[in-house]
Amino acid sequence: MHPCDHEGVSSLGPDQRARYARHLLIPEIGLAGQERLAAAAVLVIGAGGLGSPALTYLAAAGVGRIGIVDDDVVELSNLQRQVIHTTADLGKPKVASAADRLTKINPDLIVEQHRHRLDPDSAWELFARYDVVIDGTDNFPTRYLISDVCAALGVPEVWAAVYRFDAAISVFWRGHGPCYRCVHPQPPAPGAVPSCAEAGVLGALPGVVGAMQAVEAVKILTGAGRPMTGLLNCYDALNGSWRAVEVAPNPNCPACGPQRTIRSRADVAAAQFAQGCATGQPTDAEGDRHSPTEVPIEITVAELDQARADGSLLVDVRTPAETALGTIDGSILIPLAELPERLSELPPDRPIITYCAVGARSLVAVEIISTTGRTARSLAGGIAAWDNRPRA
Repeated sequence: MHPCDHEGVSSLGPDQRARYARHLLIPEIGLAGQERLAAAAVLVIGAGGLGSPALTYLAAAGVGRIGIVDDDVVELSNLQRQVIHTTADLGKPKVASAADRLTKINPDLIVEQHRHRLDPDSAWELFARYDVVIDGTDNFPTRYLISDVCAALGVPEVWAAVYRFDAAISVFWRGHGPCYRCVHPQPPAPGAVPSCAEAGVLGALPGVVGAMQAVEAVKILTGAGRPMTGLLNCYDALNGSWRAVEVAPNPNCPACGPQRTIRSRADVAAAQFAQGCATGQPTDAEGDRHSPTEVPIEITVAELDQARADGSLLVDVRTPAETALGTIDGSILIPLAELPERLSELPPDRPIITYCAVGARSLVAVEIISTTGRTARSLAGGIAAWDNRPRA
């Protein structure tokens, strides 16, 4: 059964058939799929760089009800990438600006504005009313909150992230593939990963993956094709290349595993607090693949020199082109896309430390390496943190 199979869906009228004519010609969508879209409800968290294209294409596609969550107002610096807003919208709430644009695109659309920050209670109430949730946020506490609530409710989540010229996208859906916690068991240390406001982002980049988020939502709602579950697709805009990394569910995941402990809104709130998402301080979460007495999954720049002196091998999982921007002395290069086939090159008797641009891909690398029983850690903040380390 599709997430939006509701009773009482009527056939499209003549104007709607004309509007969606190009969809009706596609065998995988057709009239039945378009009616599913009309009956569907999608919640988009964030009306920013990712939310702008996702919202626009969902409205144009004929999704019947769209919710927008954002507590911010439109600022001049947003307009470089948040194309749903205009200069005339400066100072307006983003939810209102976005809603105005969407209803102009599609007058049949019902837009629900939620101008507030998410917390476990509000997220639980909201998510239960939607068929798909799209994560267009830019901070780790909210990402974990979205994933935990979606996993608990069984709602599919379409996630994406951008940084400078890099982007990643996946679909997290309990019972169909891993959740966000499976791929990222714990958040990086506060300040380890610079935000887009600190590091920058290519303006068109969120448009690429934000539009793909809309594609994935449409696929889920209509049943067309295969959702991007179990795949982490990474885009390198500098090289114009994509790489797909297979990611498996963590059987011990507290959010989506067989013995999951995050099942209710109270559990979600407790998980946020326990993991440091409520306070900004990272701690071990129940169900992570390591306990507080084991080696943590991340290592800080300050700890790196001692770890190397103790025999750890540093593995750069970026693309070869990225190494032109600089490397860390003594590291070996094994691009993330090649890592599953090159695991035999890693010495079994040496701890492994992985690094990438900002620490996201290297966490995926740790997950891949850990399947072999080796000890591996990710450099928090990646080479960006290394380049910005204090120097004597």
